[in-house]
Order: sequence, then C-alpha cells, then structure tokens
Amino acid sequence: MTAAEADSGAVTSDLLRSPVARITDQQRQQYREDGFFVLPGAIGPEHLELLRTEAQWVVQHFDNQSGGTHAGRERRYVYEHTWRDRPALRRFLFGELMADICRATIGPDAVLFYEQFVIKAAENGKGLSWHQDSGYIGPNHKPYVTCWCALDDMSEENGTVRILPTSVSGIRTFVKHERDPVNGDLVGYFGRERGIPVIAPAGSIAVFSSYTFHTSGANTTPRLRRAYLAQYAPEPVLNAKGDPCGTAEPFLKGGRTVAPVP
Repeated sequence: MTAAEADSGAVTSDLLRSPVARITDQQRQQYREDGFFVLPGAIGPEHLELLRTEAQWVVQHFDNQSGGTHAGRERRYVYEHTWRDRPALRRFLFGELMADICRATIGPDAVLFYEQFVIKAAENGKGLSWHQDSGYIGPNHKPYVTCWCALDDMSEENGTVRILPTSVSGIRTFVKHERDPVNGDLVGYFGRERGIPVIAPAGSIAVFSSYTFHTSGANTTPRLRRAYLAQYAPEPVLNAKGDPCGTAEPFLKGGRTVAPVP
C-alpha cells in the first residue's frame, strides 16, 4: 500500500471485498512494507460463533463480579489469557488459519505469546492511544504478530482499530513509550498522521507487527464492540528486564503445528 492510498482513508481495497483464508503474496509484501494487512471475513462461521460465545462469557464474568456495573465504570471489558479458563479457544488459537498467518509473518516457528478479549461498552466504550504492542513489553525481543479479530462489523463509530503503515511513519523498530497522565495509556506516536481505519465485516482479521503503531476510538454506538486479540512470537518474549513474559505455548515448529487441539 502506498502513502497515497493510506491518505485516502479507510481500507476499502479488494482485500476487504472477498474472503481470503490463505495469505497471498501481495499481503506478505504489504506486511513487509507497511507492517500490516487485513483478511476480510477470514474467520469461519463455527469459529466466529465460538469467539462470540466466549466474549459473552467475559462480559458476564465481569458483570457478575461487579453487580452489573463493570461497563459503566471501566468503559471496556479486557480479559487476558482467556484460553486458560476457556480451553475451547484452542480450536481457533491453534487452527490452520492462525498457522498460515504465523508462517507468512514471523516464520516457521511460533509460540502463543498473549491473547485477550477487548470489548468496548456501548455508548461510552473507551479508546486506546497510539502505541506499538511492543511498547508495553520493552526492547528485548523480536517483533511478534498481532491478530486483531473483529467479532462485530467494525466502523469508526464503534471504535475500530486504526493502523499507521510503517511506510508512512518510517518507524520500523521499537520506540520507548510514555505514560499518558490522563488515561494511563502508554503512548509512542505524537505525529499528525491519522492512520487507516479498518472498516471490515465481522470475522475479519487485521494482522500487524508489534512494531506497527495503531490506535482506536471510542465506541459511540448503542451496542458492544467486541474484538479478540491473539499474538504469536517466533520465540519466547522477554520484557525490558530480560525476564520471560506472557506465555510461550508451542504452536509451530519448522512450519508444522505441534499444539494439541481439543
């Protein structure tokens, strides 16, 4: 994708007009040049229903703990390492689609590093500031890949992810982030570029490097905005102190799946 295309606004290329289950050479090149690509409608109906079911479990889990007030207080539901409590998620996390994405981005060896649901509350769902995913970890690791899975139709109104292509930012390495004193987010980009909003149907996946800057707006619609993030690394991830962080569940070895799936 060129800078001119990036300036045009939302991602509305052919990549969003027809479902793609495998990774094309064009998408591989876009990942190398821009740090991201989008797979429209790539999640099949069975797995999309699985993810939506588990998202509902997350909402109920938090609302039960807070007497039904969690969304009003926190403005979003964030649940990490859900697969440990909900093992059915392994069917998606270690499935062939995720394997294809890993092979096309980080190579033949992969471990599951991190996963979480991020569900923005209706009408006041909190956004996120400009950041690299690596900004929350530190510089002592190889870049990993984030698979941002849309469980609802995504729009600017409900706070979709907005991605800044590396060909536009010129940033292809780790950047030290600063803590925003107002919202507590880590922030690493302070430029004028607005990035590209991923306007995509439910079941789509935005695939981007942990070095790629991205942000998201607030959810102003009367419905929840549900997303699921799965992150994979070529080797166990170390934090700024050099200690292991996240998980390191083996997934691919030499391009072959080694993770058991129920």
